Parts: sequence; C-alpha cells; structure tokens
Amino acid sequence: MKTRYIFSTMLAAVMGLTLTACDENDWNNDLDGFEDQKDQPISNKQNIEYTLTADDYKAIASNATNKALAGDEFKADLAAVATRQAFSDAIPAEKYLPAFLASNSFKYFTLTDGSGVKVTYNVAGPVAPEVSEAAAAQQYTVSSDDYKAYVWESEDNFIDGFAPSHPANKYLGKILNNEADANDGLYCIVSYAQSEQEPVFGNVGGGETPSFTLSDVIGSVKVDDQVEINAVVTAVCGQGYVITDNSGSIFVYMGSSFDAKSQAVGNQVKVNGTIGAYNKGFQVTGASAEVEIVGTQAVTYPAAKSYTAAEWDQLITRTENELAVYATIKGKVTVTERNINVKPEGTEKAQGSVYGITDALRGLFTNDGEASITGYFIAIAGGRFCNFVVTAVDGKTVTAAPRRHNAPAVAVPTTGYNAMYRFNGDNWVAASGFCVLNPGDYTAMGQKYQNLTEPTKYLPRYLAAKYPYAQPGESTNVAYLYYDSKAKVTSYACDPYICGEDGAWTLNTGITAVTNQFVRNAGKWMYDPCVTITLPAGKGQELSTKYYQACVNWVYENICVPLGDTDIKSGKFYVSSYGNNEYYSGTSAYQGNVDLRPSAAKGQYPAEYQDMDDAAVVALEKTRFMNEVMPGALATLHADAVPVAGIDVIYTINFYAYDGASTTPYTARFRVTAPGKFEPIDCTWDAK
Repeated sequence: MKTRYIFSTMLAAVMGLTLTACDENDWNNDLDGFEDQKDQPISNKQNIEYTLTADDYKAIASNATNKALAGDEFKADLAAVATRQAFSDAIPAEKYLPAFLASNSFKYFTLTDGSGVKVTYNVAGPVAPEVSEAAAAQQYTVSSDDYKAYVWESEDNFIDGFAPSHPANKYLGKILNNEADANDGLYCIVSYAQSEQEPVFGNVGGGETPSFTLSDVIGSVKVDDQVEINAVVTAVCGQGYVITDNSGSIFVYMGSSFDAKSQAVGNQVKVNGTIGAYNKGFQVTGASAEVEIVGTQAVTYPAAKSYTAAEWDQLITRTENELAVYATIKGKVTVTERNINVKPEGTEKAQGSVYGITDALRGLFTNDGEASITGYFIAIAGGRFCNFVVTAVDGKTVTAAPRRHNAPAVAVPTTGYNAMYRFNGDNWVAASGFCVLNPGDYTAMGQKYQNLTEPTKYLPRYLAAKYPYAQPGESTNVAYLYYDSKAKVTSYACDPYICGEDGAWTLNTGITAVTNQFVRNAGKWMYDPCVTITLPAGKGQELSTKYYQACVNWVYENICVPLGDTDIKSGKFYVSSYGNNEYYSGTSAYQGNVDLRPSAAKGQYPAEYQDMDDAAVVALEKTRFMNEVMPGALATLHADAVPVAGIDVIYTINFYAYDGASTTPYTARFRVTAPGKFEPIDCTWDAK
C-alpha cells in the first residue's frame, strides 16, 4: 500500500507540471539567480594528479602550439619526445606541457581557473659524453705483424696472440700508440687474441737460451727466505709447478684455481718470492711471487730414486722440511673421486699420491690396477701419503718438454677478446668504467651472429653474471655490436647500465620520473615551480653526495663549531673524522643515506646520547633531520628558491635511511616560506 501511495503522489505531481507549463523556459524564471548565472561559464575547479601516457607524449610532440614554439631549431628534439617518451633540456616540460594541458588531447581539458594538476612525467638527462664517444669509437684489430713487432719481437718465435708471459694489458697501449690515430676518435675498441697456455718455440741450433743462467739458490733455502731464482720448469700439475736450478728442485704452490696450461715444462723462469713450507716440504708461495717466463729449453730428468717399502715407511715419519726429490713409486692403484693413490707392496702405511690431478692424468689410471708413477716427491699428507707431481706414468711422459725444431711456433689455441682504450692526450690507456662484449659472450647468449638485435633482453643477465657482487648504484657502460634490422647495418653501440637495490641491472638512460605542479590562472596553464629531488642510496652517487655533504657541512658549521670544533675532520663531536658523515641527524655523504643506527650515533658522540635509549636516539635524529639539517642544506643549495603567490612551492626529497638491518626509502616534503627558507611539512617515516 505504501509503494502504491508514493507512485500516485509522483504521478499527480507530474500531471500538475504538465498542466501549468506554457513555455519551455517559463519555469526557469521563478528560480532565484537564474538570470544572473545563465551567461556565466561553468566552473570545474579541481586539484588532480596525472601521469603522462605514451599517447600523451605523441600529442605533445604533434601539438601545433609546441611545433611553433620549437621552430626548426628544436624540431627534431620535439619529435624525440614522442619516441623517447620523455622531455629533455631542449624541450623542457615547463614550456611544452601547458599547451597540451589546454588542448582536448588532455583528459581533463575542461578544468577551469584555480585548478591544479600534479603531472608525473619523464625527463631524459643528457647522455654522458664518454658514452656517445665510445659508441663512435674507432676499431683496431691487432695484426700478425703487431704481435711480431711489439709483443714477441721476433719474426720466427711468435704466436698471433698474447700469452700469460706476454699479457695483453702490457702491450695494447704500445700498439695503439704506434698504430691508432687519435684524430679518428678518443676511444678505440681493440680486438686481440689471447692464449691461456704458453707457446713453446723451437730453439734453432738447440741448447739453452744463451743469456739465461740457472741459479744455485734452491739447495740452501729456508722458510721465510726472500729469494731470486733462475730456474727451469720441470713438472706441472693442477696446483702449481716444480722449478729446478743447479742446486735442487722446489714446488711453486699456486692453489686450486691454477690453470696447468699457463705453464709448460721447459719454460725458463725468473722467480722472485718467499719460501714457505707445507706438509714437510719446502715450497715457493706462488700467489705472491713475481714470475717471469724469459725463454725455453730442453729438460733432462735425473735418474729417479727408488725406495724400498721400509724406506717409504721411514720417509713419511720425517720431521724436517725437505726439497722436492725426483723419484719413482710402484704399486696397487686406488682411484676415488678426489684422489689417485699408489700403495707399494710391503709398506705398512706409506702410499704415493698424485698431487694436483688433471683430467689428462686421471685417464691413465685404473682402480685396483697396477701403476708406476715417476715425478717429484714434494710433501707428506695425512702422515702417510707421499705427494707426487707426476712427470711419467708407467714410463710414459705426461708433461712434455718443449719441442726442438725450426718451426716459428708451436700452435696453441687462442680466444678472441675486445677491450676499450682511451687516448688521454699523450697515450692510449685502458678506459675505466667500460666493459666490451667478447666474441664468446655472443655465443654464450645463443646468438647466431656476433651481434645483438635486442640488447635489453640479454645485457642485464650478462652483467648479473659478470658482476655477481655488484652493489646498488654501481654502474658500467656496455659496448656491444648492434644489428639494425631495418638498415641492415652492424655497428658498435654503448649503453649505460646501473645496478639496482635488488641486484638487477637496468638500462640507465638518464630518464627519471618527476612530478611537478601546473596551475590554471587567467585561462592559461603555467608551471608551478615545485621541485622533486631523488637521492639514490650507495657510494659514489653524485647527487646524494652533494646534498648529504651539504648536510654534514651545515652540522659542522652550525652545531660543531659553536661547541669548539675547528676542523671538520677532527671527529670530536657529531661529524666523523672522515668529514663526510654526521650523527647529529645521521646524514652520510659517503654512504649516500641517512644512518639511523643508534649504536653509530652513540659511538661517535657518547656524551650526547649515552643516557638515551635507542628509540629516543632515532627519534631525535629524525627530528633534527626534518627541522634543522635538511632545511639548512636546502637553503645552501637552493638559495634562489622563492615563494610563489597562490602556490605552495614544495621541495620533495626522496631518500634512503639505514637502520642497521635494511635500507628503506622515505619521502620528506619542505615548503618554501621565504627566499632560501624551508619549513618541514611531513616525512613518510612518521606514517603509522
């Protein structure tokens, strides 16, 4: 019944209106203010936030007003806004965004005076000169003549490549100084070949290199002796090699990462190093030794010593360090995943053990078989295993001496590499901050050809593998061969990459997202000079270093000096002895963050914080940061900031704080209240 009543009432009302209507607008005449408002524009005053889309950048680039503003001078730059989806120094948003906001391409073009739009848009920073210069680098390939003339200095004894004894970094600068022209570009990508093993050259006429004389040092060494030894390599294994001079033989320990191909039996070496001992055997500490390969010679081994079972058992009980002994041991073979041992018949404990097993050696032994090993007995392991650097198995040589013939060189495998060099005004030097893809890198990426068509698909993963311990903020410039499928041209490109907080590498195009306010007054849109500053965390961040050092300087000048400080590096009060971090509010120009560790603050200035709990310390530092330190730094760096009538000029600071466990992003806002004066508004670290 109630529903029916309402319907009847509404029907009667409609009928009443119908019956009294004579003119379609007559009823308006009875509305207060209608005559006053009918000619006034509709008000649509709003404050909104808006992020530009790809279509918006296209509309900005094609806007007729903007085209006229850009003229012929900046025509190409304006077109680039659409492709890069970013403004630039040539096409700033302050000048080119208002025309878009006033056009019907803008979603909210009906906004009226008094409205404000906080627009988030991209800004492309200038490309670093070294990146563009490296992309246009000249290219040079080290030739066979170069290897002969500059590296091996021989028309006969050479290889078309570098080797461990002749490393690339020692010679490339010299080659480019003579062969490259700096007028063709200050950067050069040089391609070369590298062998991981030493070449063995034929000694025409035979015999030792006349200029090389073996020393008489090894036979009298003691632990901790600093020695200079002229010797020949007489055995090589997976952990190092044996050298022999006129007085004896000794093992050069290099460790498990040693590449046995990097040394060869017969290499003449000059060794400058320290004598150590391990498992009752003297050795040269190879990791710290200076080793130079100066030539090659034939190797003749002495008669191998053969011990009885009883003598082997006696040898493993020795208590003094001994030099390497050339010996033979024969017996039953035990092969495990990690060891190859030979137990002579009749010994109680003693066994021979192959030291520094290589794949080639492993294939010469059969478990439970019989074998005779000959080589250098260098040490005793586990009180029973006589370690051998093996030279022969069952009389068959396994570490060959250099071949003696008149061939110019013994063929060795080489691998192709690329390196970036820069002309410093006087010489070509290795360029820092670059990595250049090598031929093997393209292969590892599964590329059919030695180039990339989709670099952003592969380079982040390549960098993650190449620099597994890179820290956030670290960067490098990657040079690579790029194939332009449209132009069908392959050329070098160079892109900057940066490591993020999650360890992932991303293309560092210099494009950053900024948010600024635009307001509509008197029918026109205009830029609102609010500023957003992002301070990346990490060492070596130019912007972060600049702002945080300004904070440190403010604390020193305004807090420490009144306390009696006379040197920013005194370390007496809030500023550390490094002069680049302070614990009044926690800013660190060195780390690029705000350090909120209570322990660090207490450690720097105990007198201030010793009676406070950790929470109170952090709260005090946060208060000082917002109310004193950052406003002080902004006043120094932005002394030209001024208020704008009717507009809140806001400086937004995106920054990171470290609490000892994690690095957390925060945002702080400050209002410009007078020329060069800033007052805090809020900070997200206060959000509940």
